Amino acid sequence: MLHLRLIVPADRTDEVVELLERTVGATHLAVLTGAARSPAGDLVLCDVAREAGDELIDALRGLGIDRSGSITAENMELTLSAHADEAERRAPGAGADAVLWEELTEVTHEESTFSATYVAFLGVAMMLAACGVMLDNVILIVGAMAVGPEFGPLAGISTALVQRAPRLVATSLWALVGGFAAAMVLTAGFVRLMDALGLFTARMVTAERPNTTFIWHPDQVSFVVALLAGIAGTLSLTSAKSGALIGVAISVTTVPAAANASVAFSYQDLPQAWGASAQLLANLGGIVLAGTLTLLVQKALWSVRRRRDPAVRPDPSV
Repeated sequence: MLHLRLIVPADRTDEVVELLERTVGATHLAVLTGAARSPAGDLVLCDVAREAGDELIDALRGLGIDRSGSITAENMELTLSAHADEAERRAPGAGADAVLWEELTEVTHEESTFSATYVAFLGVAMMLAACGVMLDNVILIVGAMAVGPEFGPLAGISTALVQRAPRLVATSLWALVGGFAAAMVLTAGFVRLMDALGLFTARMVTAERPNTTFIWHPDQVSFVVALLAGIAGTLSLTSAKSGALIGVAISVTTVPAAANASVAFSYQDLPQAWGASAQLLANLGGIVLAGTLTLLVQKALWSVRRRRDPAVRPDPSV
């Protein structure tokens, strides 16, 4: 269930209440007259089944409530109510399949912002991966994959392409390209520092690394894994099952490949650097492609469902 908190201008309250009453899956409706001060208006509260949430939010935006008041939606972890159970039963579709496009756009926008914290996480992840490459240590590689925050901008690009939001595309691309560039420079500096301290040597790069050689030897399977990870990651975002993101993070070699490229460039091992770069591009491209296609399929399926069985009933007065 979703909990909606609306600030509505007093002269629009009856219209909003009527809309909520026509929405299949909405319940627990409450109106606090004159409770809002900034912006001034009435406070309208209700709960709605997730599968009806996107259509209802679209209708509220169509009334201009996002401009004249506010629309706040929160996921509810626990609701003990027979009315809520009945609302979810009546709502068309399944909550796990529902996509809240406004929520997805907002989340991916927040995760796609180029910031010092984002670069720090990505830089630390690459430094961990660089240690894993030099020591041929798979545990460090897996740890670096889990720390890396790069799925946010990748999901942001896919969402922006599907929603036709060029500004979000630009923001996500900047976070992705700028973030990787900055983190790779930091990693190269880290490698030189470790070399000066005698902890890294050129021989460690050229030595046989049976556990981590796959990082700079991309093949067709690498791209297939990236596609599968992109599908799983996108589904985890749209269905609010975020636990799957950890599995996505440790299944693709974006961060290790970038780290391997930085290490190889630092020691002028160009074949290895180009191989790692190719691995990086294959993974990034595969995730974006799979994420975009997954969202397009979800959008098409949900549009068919909404036309067949709309959650918001037509206004009888129209």
